[in-house]
Amino acid sequence: MERLQKVLAQAGAASRRKCEELIRNGRVRVDGEVCTVLGTKVDPRVQRIEVDGRPIVVEPKVCLMLHKPTSYVTTVADPQGRRTVMEFVKEVTQRVYPVGRLDYATSGLLLFTNDGELTHRLLHPSREIDKVYRATVIGMPDEETLARLAAGVDLEDGRTSPAHVQVLRLDVKESVLELTIHEGRHHQVRRMLETVGHPVKRLKRVKFGPLELGDMRPGEWRWLTEAEWMQIYGAVQLTPPPYPRDLAANSSGLRTPQRRRPARVWQADGVQSRDDNRHRQSQPRSRQRSGDDYPWRVRVR
Repeated sequence: MERLQKVLAQAGAASRRKCEELIRNGRVRVDGEVCTVLGTKVDPRVQRIEVDGRPIVVEPKVCLMLHKPTSYVTTVADPQGRRTVMEFVKEVTQRVYPVGRLDYATSGLLLFTNDGELTHRLLHPSREIDKVYRATVIGMPDEETLARLAAGVDLEDGRTSPAHVQVLRLDVKESVLELTIHEGRHHQVRRMLETVGHPVKRLKRVKFGPLELGDMRPGEWRWLTEAEWMQIYGAVQLTPPPYPRDLAANSSGLRTPQRRRPARVWQADGVQSRDDNRHRQSQPRSRQRSGDDYPWRVRVR
């Protein structure tokens, strides 16, 4: 028997806090009866639990990591119609969602899971899960500036916690720093660096807790290895569920979204594309044929 909001979060219905709101608002039913009491004990194996009339399905827990490119928003759906990170994990049959956020202009490691308890613990401030960002900034920070970053920076929403700062490259025009923080404030790294006089040109998250981005390319994703699975659950003092060996074994590893250009129609009734002409000119004259030989051709690039 487990608390109702925990069961809902683990089933991927929403975050723990959102699940509590669903219960309080009377949107959850247990065995046909509306339940508004937080902490109600339920057994999803024998009881029917519904959210807005739809039964929840307790799926096997999964975790994957994505190298998020820039120009994507970190949300399951965007009311403004922008591209979301969910485009990269369309083939995943489990109802995964991103753990935390990376802003539109930031790239790097983004974790996905359907384990609400894991998400809750990873994002809770008391856990102080380290996040490492690699920032390309304008100008060359001096020792005093680096010391300010390490000690904490005064922002409009309060002073930041001390950060670990590592210099990767110093140059008069632009420099590269790695900042390790455990807070999750909105645009925190960008605001910290702008406050000390070195605005960010590029920002990438290269590490989240024990997980490292490595050499994954933008847009690629993969399942966590068994060692990473144990490490990420261990980082938040949570007993790991069974590792999905079959899922990982059937995966081909790195994945990229399948993208194709629209089909291009080439007609030979007096209109030739530049690509067609270049192709024809690159072949020996004896092998060139007139457009009448190919009245309708379709190529997908």
